[in-house]
Amino acid sequence: MDGTHATATASERSLSILRAVAAAGRAVSLAELSATLDLPKATVHRICGALMESGFLARDLDERSFAVGPALRALALDTLNHDSTRGLRHEVLTALVAQIGETCNFTTLDRAGVLYLDRVEAPWPWRLTLEVGTHVPLHCTASGKLFLALMPPAEREAMLAQLPLTRLTHATRVTVEAFRAECERIVQTGYSIDEEEFVQGLTAIAVPVLDTHGRVRAALATHAPSSRMDRESAIAKLPALRQAAESMRSLL
Repeated sequence: MDGTHATATASERSLSILRAVAAAGRAVSLAELSATLDLPKATVHRICGALMESGFLARDLDERSFAVGPALRALALDTLNHDSTRGLRHEVLTALVAQIGETCNFTTLDRAGVLYLDRVEAPWPWRLTLEVGTHVPLHCTASGKLFLALMPPAEREAMLAQLPLTRLTHATRVTVEAFRAECERIVQTGYSIDEEEFVQGLTAIAVPVLDTHGRVRAALATHAPSSRMDRESAIAKLPALRQAAESMRSLL
């Protein structure tokens, strides 16, 4: 085997490991990676070690599994924010804001938080400022609850076992039992609503953005003061949100 072919093989294996971890949407053990990719454990361990050194992989909380690292998350964010595609997504957000009259956000799951990828502000004097790149909690935001609820049940339970359910307002759910019930409601209805659970006086609603394979990759959400957007008026915005989410599908 010449050096060029050996390098290509090593690169292909590294990319296969990164692809497997990213596609899993959760931390993956050495044994799982070895079985999935049909590679010796020693080989996978060596490559994962190199990928951790470069920041593309990271050890999970239990130290026995591998998760997406900061360098890979940054690469994914840069890819999502590629000029032409980002511009098209921003146009969808802008049209949505013009239609429903409230600030709209485009978010994604980033390990144990929600990452804001884009937002368009509505021209109201009162607003909640969350810049692109901001992280917010999973357990008390519309997008975060949506991402948790739509995980495979085993992954959701593993996340709930580690997630601090910190009370931020009087309405924040702080028990696993209450959160399980909320997740079931979200699964049944296909949307998530935050009624002053993250910020007192703020209501938000979110719907999933699916990729071409039907996997949840992002969320579209809108928020407004509860005095202007209560639960009923938030739900009335669902058709517009879902139509915009469908338009986003080919832009991921």
